[in-house]
Amino acid sequence: MNQDDAIWICEATGAREITHVDHLQSLWSGYGQLMRCELARSSTLPRVIVKRVRWPDSASHPRGWSTDRSHQRKARSYEVETEWYARFAPRCTDGCRVPRCIAAAQRDDGIILILEDLDAAGFDQRRSQPNAKELLACIRWLATFHATFMGVPPDGLWPTGTYWHLATRPDEWSQLADPELKAAAPLIDQRLSNARFQTLVHGDAKVANFCFSDSGRAAAVDFQYVGGGCGMKDLAYLISSCLSEDDCEQQESQLLDAYFDAIRTALETRESAIDAGELEAEWRPLYAMAWTDFFRFLQGWSPGHWKIHRYSRRLARDVLATL
Repeated sequence: MNQDDAIWICEATGAREITHVDHLQSLWSGYGQLMRCELARSSTLPRVIVKRVRWPDSASHPRGWSTDRSHQRKARSYEVETEWYARFAPRCTDGCRVPRCIAAAQRDDGIILILEDLDAAGFDQRRSQPNAKELLACIRWLATFHATFMGVPPDGLWPTGTYWHLATRPDEWSQLADPELKAAAPLIDQRLSNARFQTLVHGDAKVANFCFSDSGRAAAVDFQYVGGGCGMKDLAYLISSCLSEDDCEQQESQLLDAYFDAIRTALETRESAIDAGELEAEWRPLYAMAWTDFFRFLQGWSPGHWKIHRYSRRLARDVLATL
């Protein structure tokens, strides 16, 4: 951490000094790092999370996708995240808990965010394979999030949320070896984009972006790809991130039931005028469409990816048969 950043963090938090810095992880493709900063006792915050984004001199993507388009997408994603924390995150309730943004600033070489440490708030557990209770907590988080932002325009965010949607991934689409899926991709994208019910989607709702409490509650982080869309995109992506193909097949119906029960409750709590039955009637069939949209991206981006499995192929066949 350079001196200018350290001084700014102290000024923004009221700390006398930063007493210790833990490197938590590097950001994707060498775009900076995530740190936990311990603050001197004069601050009301004992520690904070600092997301320091730096534009790299030359991008080095782990799968070889180092293009100007890729850089512009990543740079925009951090600008979107900054906008999200400033204007939208304060609307999130405990049902869709997110870290509080303490301060944010643009730098010539990137962006810096100071965020609440969710570990200190009790969300100190991470999972690669959540148990049933934890997965349901993530599903309830998504349902509450989607209900909270139902019909909200994505002003300043991505017009279309998620990092894999067709308009932002022409390179991967061009590499797609499945001619039928390649030809159908625009129509699949159109079906999702033209859904009557639109909300904000997290856009990268994998289980690695959730934090859990001892009681099994969930909070979410990483809002670089938040934007407009159908909530089934988040649900399909979440389930794909943590369940095997057999579990996806066996649990699909009950997980969809859990999501629609949760969003019905969230809409009623908010006294929303939206008819939950009409929402479910439109969105439930779009689950397979959303899964196939992500499957399309994977086949162009990383043809050997572990998520390209029997269940994904079956859903894609079913979707293609309906088009």
